Amino acid sequence: MIDTPEAAREKSGDTAIRTVLPRPGTPPPDKPAAPRHHRLRALDGLRLLAALMVAAYHYGGRGGEVTKAWGSSAELQFPTLHTLFAYGCLGVQVFFVISGFVICMSGWGRPLRSFFASRAARLLPAYWAAVILVTVVFALPAVAWSTVSPSDGLVNLTLLHEPLGADRVLGVDWTLWVEIRFYALFALCVVLPGATRQRVILFCACWTLAAVIAQAADEPLLDLTLMPEYAPFFIGGIGLYLVHRDRRDVYAWGIVVVSWLIGQHSAVQGLWRPPSPDAFANRSAFGIVLVVTLGFALVAAVALGWLRWADWRWLTVAGALTYPFYLVHEHLGWVVIEALHQELGVPSYATFLLTVVAMLVLARLLNRYVENALTPRLRTALTRTR
Repeated sequence: MIDTPEAAREKSGDTAIRTVLPRPGTPPPDKPAAPRHHRLRALDGLRLLAALMVAAYHYGGRGGEVTKAWGSSAELQFPTLHTLFAYGCLGVQVFFVISGFVICMSGWGRPLRSFFASRAARLLPAYWAAVILVTVVFALPAVAWSTVSPSDGLVNLTLLHEPLGADRVLGVDWTLWVEIRFYALFALCVVLPGATRQRVILFCACWTLAAVIAQAADEPLLDLTLMPEYAPFFIGGIGLYLVHRDRRDVYAWGIVVVSWLIGQHSAVQGLWRPPSPDAFANRSAFGIVLVVTLGFALVAAVALGWLRWADWRWLTVAGALTYPFYLVHEHLGWVVIEALHQELGVPSYATFLLTVVAMLVLARLLNRYVENALTPRLRTALTRTR
């Protein structure tokens, strides 16, 4: 879910955030010429923004929950901002829109082996490091937070622990299981036969219809495979990549609009509850629709080139930090919050900001010493032909 510039492509293992600029005399859309690449740095920044939204939700958006780290509820710690922080969980939906855009971009014209190697090398090194790090920190006598069993911890390394019913080491990794299922669908239906405009449009149309049918059928196997709750966000991102290729593509705009309409309904259905002082988090239906709409709109602005002016190099670093930050921020963040707020007496807002900074620093270390070291080696090993 989250990269370095083209010159460092082999170093980072992710070809995600690049715009395709056709050369003069471009052939028909279904047979594009070899593209030149220009990095979409605004999409890097949007990724980090989505990760920070999720962090805000975890640290201060669960108004009705008394946490061990704060020693009270977020409503007491952040009496004004906790209502805004509650919408931070929608950063996940924004991630999924970005993922649809990025995976369609990186999978276009790529053979299946290369696509698989790219995704595995992108996800696994930082994930393995985060699982080991959280397990070790939680086992320290000075921390002594609850840990999963050794058996569950080991199966977490496969990224298949969700369907196997094992306890999670990382609270956020349920989203990776959603991503993996999206990768599988896209690989089988688009990458394997070869990406073309018509094939991608057909994939989006069929997945949309199948996801709606799955939701109506309420069949667990269909829900597991077609993910009706999250499908519109991935499909909307794919549609926005088609818009990026050709902003006059009426079918692509149709995919985006239908996905937004279904996605906002799905988000309201899953996240809205009647207002209650004892609720885990209170969100209005209007607020949920607004955040989902802004997520689609920001990715659309990137797709249309309206944010091309945001070409600052530091956004590339922001994009590289997003995935490791997302993995470690929750559980290790709780450890930092407890140490700062309860043991050192640092005020709530300062603790919040210092914890975010600490997790960004840790993410930078993971990116530099784990991802940059292991990602190219793993990708090369997976693509090597015997």
